[in-house]
Amino acid sequence: MAVCSVCGKGVKFGNQISHSHRRSNRTFKANLRHVTIKTEEGNKKCYVCTRCLRSEKVKRA
Repeated sequence: MAVCSVCGKGVKFGNQISHSHRRSNRTFKANLRHVTIKTEEGNKKCYVCTRCLRSEKVKRA
């Protein structure tokens, strides 16, 4: 599964609860984008969450 290369945010698991309070499993997926970022070695493609993109923790190429 994809994980943010900056903060490590990934998939979390929990319960989906219906109106009658029956529980079933569900996943909470991070909002990840496959972007090209600048690194010391050069440009690199990786997964970055939108919160890291918005807060400008990475520089896009």
